[in-house]
Amino acid sequence: MIQFFYENVPESVSTGYTAWLEDIIISEGKKPGDINYIFCDDEYLLKVNQDYLQHDYYTDIITFDYVKGKTISGEIFVSLQRISDNASTLLKDYEEELRRVLAHGILHLSGYKDKTQQEEMIMRSKEDFYLAKYEH
Repeated sequence: MIQFFYENVPESVSTGYTAWLEDIIISEGKKPGDINYIFCDDEYLLKVNQDYLQHDYYTDIITFDYVKGKTISGEIFVSLQRISDNASTLLKDYEEELRRVLAHGILHLSGYKDKTQQEEMIMRSKEDFYLAKYEH
């Protein structure tokens, strides 16, 4: 089950993304488990980054993987503030950037990495593929 939670930000993300996110999981040959998206601001996510990963920088997403076998479970922290800033910087639509980050978290839980240039290229390609499949 995919659930949405909010920390330090208003409830603003449509739950209409659930079926699309579940489709990504199934398309990747996995099964949906318990997935919690926690939407927050930059300061909240910075604290998560510092406390749990010992990183001292802002980011748009942090994914905690609780995957067991083919069942995808995890917590995905998303800074709505960072998504807004990134959308502005990249001259992208906010909703499209939000969908990219939502898919990015699912792809991490599906086993995709983005530490190397090659891994990042594959991740971007997968994001683009699933963004193109999103229907309003």
